[in-house]
Amino acid sequence: MGEVPSHLKAERTLDLLEDDQPGRNEPEYTVSEISSAVKRAIEGEFGRVRIKGECGRVMVARSGHVYLDLKDDRAVLASIIWKGQAAKLAVQPEEGMEVVAIGKLTTFPGQSKYQMVIEDIRPAGVGALMAMLEKRKKLLESEGLFEPARKKRIPYLPEIIGVVTSPQGAVIRDILHRLRDRFPRKVLIWPVAVQGEGCAPQVTAAIEGFNAMTPGGALPRPDLIIVARGGGSIEDLWGFNEESVARAAAASDIPLISAVGHETDTTLIDYVSDVRAPTPTAAAEIAVPVRLDLLATVDNYGARMAQALSSNVGARKQRLADVSRALPRRDELTQIARQRFDIAGGRLDASLKAGTAAKRLAFEKAASPLRPTILARQTERMQARLAQAGGKLGVALERKSERSRARFDQISGRLTTKGIARDLGLQKDRLSRATRAASQAGTGQVRAWRDHMEKLDRLRETLGYQATLDRGYAVVWDGDTVVTDSKAAKKAASLDVQFKDARIPVGAAAKPAPKPKPPKAGQGSLFDD
Repeated sequence: MGEVPSHLKAERTLDLLEDDQPGRNEPEYTVSEISSAVKRAIEGEFGRVRIKGECGRVMVARSGHVYLDLKDDRAVLASIIWKGQAAKLAVQPEEGMEVVAIGKLTTFPGQSKYQMVIEDIRPAGVGALMAMLEKRKKLLESEGLFEPARKKRIPYLPEIIGVVTSPQGAVIRDILHRLRDRFPRKVLIWPVAVQGEGCAPQVTAAIEGFNAMTPGGALPRPDLIIVARGGGSIEDLWGFNEESVARAAAASDIPLISAVGHETDTTLIDYVSDVRAPTPTAAAEIAVPVRLDLLATVDNYGARMAQALSSNVGARKQRLADVSRALPRRDELTQIARQRFDIAGGRLDASLKAGTAAKRLAFEKAASPLRPTILARQTERMQARLAQAGGKLGVALERKSERSRARFDQISGRLTTKGIARDLGLQKDRLSRATRAASQAGTGQVRAWRDHMEKLDRLRETLGYQATLDRGYAVVWDGDTVVTDSKAAKKAASLDVQFKDARIPVGAAAKPAPKPKPPKAGQGSLFDD
């Protein structure tokens, strides 16, 4: 750390004089005293410094302060940029960027470390700027912001053009002059700083502000945006390489022309804009056509249209004349028709007379049978037939009524009480016969089931061990266990032999014994193999 400061030496001397521990001459400090002394030593020794290195970890805290590491191949220096100073930086630090930082060294007693408070930070030369630009370019390209498919078409003749540039430079004068020469349009100028710390945020705000305008409002929304600046070094044009400017240009709903620098200058906004112009003057030429050329073109089109119309009318007139020569004259077209009309007119009187005579003759033939005497005789015959049919109608109705009454009497005779009782008796006899048949069938079925059960019971007794005892065999018991072999008999404490009528102990007098329980499942019997 170097030589101990003089004020620490004085304090150490006093401590030596007041040392209450014999044999100990080390000075005693508090932690705060040491931290303050180290802080004064570092700040007094170095003051403001200029450090070149590579940005390592870069972190922006919620408070707005920027924490980063400056490093080289052998050491790391913790650094901090306060919030107010970070907002003024022309270039924001990024990880991996070669920078030159200007500030002062100090300490942070809370963690017992020294650090650098950065007041200004800049890329270390053009190479660092180009490396950072290439990194940003790859990031935006990977997001698809450079795709030609997302670029919008420039309107052919915009009504209002928004220009984002400095109002004091020659760029705006060149654009206005070129627009005035080619095709005068309304221009809205959004003044911004075109270089320095405020360039990127102001250009971003201008693009977003134009897009936020309401179409047809008090201040109309532009149909086209031109972002323009004159030429300069890469440091001067760096504001147009900021990510915020590129993203604002890519997100613009209004078609945008970038005209930053000269033809050889390329910035990040050129890749995301809809059209890139080599110069601001070229941007004005792209924005609008030449009015005089349009007028000349319209006049040329008008002359060609009049000439084409005249030629077309002349050609149709000639065609009409050619066709009319092939047609007959008007009098010739009606001669034959007039002659036929005259012949038909001469025949009309005789035809009317002959037609009238023929119709009169046909009428007389049809009217001759319609004399009053004939009609009267016909009416009398029809009345006689009607009277005859009326006389027969009463007799027919009476016969029909008698037949219907006889059928009714026949049917009603069947519906007497005796007939119904007879039908009920027949149905009751049928029910009794069916009941007896069902009872007999049930009795026969029960009898068959009983016979079957008796057969099964006899089979059970035949196959049981009790029937075997009746044939002269015996069962040897060891208590309640059946003895099936000699080994079990030798081990038994006592043995009983069961015959068909009794169970006696071996070697003892025969005496009645209770009937044993049947062998359990798995125990042997005389039929076990």
